[in-house]
Order: sequence, then C-alpha cells, then structure tokens
Amino acid sequence: MNTPSKIPATIVTGFLGSGKTTLLRHILNNANGRRIAVIVNEFGELGIDGDILRGCGVGCEDEGAEQPGQLYELANGCMCCTVQEEFYPVMRELIARRGDIDHILIETSGLALPKPLVQAFNWPDIKNACTVDAVITVVDVPATASGQFAASPAAVEAQRQQDPNLDHESPLHELFEDQLMSADLVVLSKLDQATIQDRVKVEAIVREEVPPQVKIVMADNGKIDLDVVLGLSSASEETIDQRKGHHEHGDDHAHDEHEHGEFDSIVIALPEVERDALLAQLEAIVSTQDVYRIKGFVALADKPMRLVVHGVGKRFDSYFDRRWSEGEERKTQLVFIGQDLDKAALHAQLTSNSGVS
Repeated sequence: MNTPSKIPATIVTGFLGSGKTTLLRHILNNANGRRIAVIVNEFGELGIDGDILRGCGVGCEDEGAEQPGQLYELANGCMCCTVQEEFYPVMRELIARRGDIDHILIETSGLALPKPLVQAFNWPDIKNACTVDAVITVVDVPATASGQFAASPAAVEAQRQQDPNLDHESPLHELFEDQLMSADLVVLSKLDQATIQDRVKVEAIVREEVPPQVKIVMADNGKIDLDVVLGLSSASEETIDQRKGHHEHGDDHAHDEHEHGEFDSIVIALPEVERDALLAQLEAIVSTQDVYRIKGFVALADKPMRLVVHGVGKRFDSYFDRRWSEGEERKTQLVFIGQDLDKAALHAQLTSNSGVS
C-alpha cells in the first residue's frame, strides 16, 4: 500500500489590512478543483473574515454546498502564542481527514510571528502528515513606503490590546522584519495606491531583509497566478531554526502583564440600509471619533447580494460577496474597533443618517 503524501500547508502572514484575506479569497475562487481547508486567526465578536472566506465555497464547486468543517476560526488570540492550545488540535483534525484535503491555507493575525507556527510542523504528529509548502508574507506597499509598515498603526495597536493571549510586545518594524525573516515568498500588495517610486523603495527594503532565493512578486488587487504561490515545496520546517529574528531569547518572548481594556470592540446591528448614505456616515465617524477598524456585512434594500465593508483608518473597501440565502435574515452587522466608543451614539447616528429601511 502506498504511503499517503504529506499535505502541503501555506502560511500567509502580514499586518492588519495588508491584503491577506484578499489573497486567500483569490486562491479559493481559483482553486480549480483543489480541496482546500482554511484556518483563520480572527479577532472580535463576529468572525467577519471567516465568513467572507466561507462564502467562497471552500471545498466545493457550488455556492451553498460548502462541506462542514472546511474552515476553522481560531478566535482565542494570536495563533503564534496559542500553538499548543488552539492550532495543534485543529491540525490533528485535518490530519485525520487527510484523504479529503489537497492543501491547507493558514491566515495568521497581523501580530503573529510565523516562526512558532512553522516550528510546530516539526512536532511528530504533524511532521508525519504535513509540510509547509511556503510562508508567504504580504507587504502593504504604500504603508511600508511611508515608514508605517501597516495601513493603520492605531488599528494594529487596538488589535494588540484586544488579545489577552499575546505574549510579545514589539515595535512594528521588528514584527515586519520577523515576518520577512520567515518568508519563502513575499507578495507586494496595494500597488494601485502606490507610485512606481514606492514600489522600487519597498522592494529594496524587503530585499535587504530576505535572502536572494526568496522571490518578491507583485499582486494586482490580490490577484496572482496560483502557480506562483502554491506548490513551492519549500519544506520550511526543515530550515526555520536557522532563521534568527527579534524573538530568539527567552526574555524577549516572555509573558508580560498587559492592560487590555483600553480599546473597545462593539457590534452594531441595523436593518437594510442605503449604500452611499452608510459609507458617508462611516467616513464621517472615522473622521470625528477614534475608530481604527470597521468591518462587517451590509444588507441593501435594492440588492439581492450581501455587501462586505472593510475599513482600516480612513480607507474603506466594499464589494458584494454572495447572494442572501433563502430564509436568511437580511440584516446589517458592523464591528467597530477603537477607543472610547459610545455604542448608543454610534447606533443613533447610523440609524438616522444611513437610509435605514
């Protein structure tokens, strides 16, 4: 009897808002029959990113026929800090179904250090069944060119404060370097918002941090040839211990006592709204209040499709992801992450000025 081959796993890392979920959606929408299981590291009261990915038809061809258990959300903290408690049990479950899976995609949180995850692939139960096909680091070109590294450093800090399991406190530039240190492939994103000079500058910054064999590729709105990002056969777990980052010493990655009440995460539910009026109100809110991230699903009275809204800082993206299912309640749900947020006041503003039906 032939020994089953190892399941390849791709780890996608990068800061909040860098384009990780956009890249994963592109891969899933162009899977061409590949049976892909997805693990996402989500924060907040709603699994917004997980629901977006689930809507891509993970593991199936037709919308609405998703196979149960194909998408796993690890919502209890930064994945690199909860490897044994959160990641290991999910991997064991996937390994038990290895005959049904062609590839595993793992999207880390924006604060995750890839190295502990890659090292986990050397644990005997995982090593015998899985291998790291590649670690892909997604780099936000305009943010990196400006020296911020993340589209909204305040949103990243809010994410940091929300996570009680996070056991590393690092400046953004150190996290950026550690994410690149583990990379087998670097994807430059948000090119439509960057100048040619920005691209050249960021490529030079990245090249200083990665060895010559690591390729740097461009993604057009998250779109990239799947042959470039899948099937790299890097076996990163075999060499990861040779890559040294900012968290190699015990004191650097020690458990600290953090305060986690400084940032708010609230969910606001609304009925059907009018698109332009809602987006105008969201832009007004982030201009006048300390809101660092907004994400959610929107029900529009005149559309059969569900609208996804995602804002980091003052930049908003919106797109339709799928039709509302028969019998599904058409409602708007938005997650606001920020500081000193007044849920009642936000709800009142949105209700009175967003064309609520």
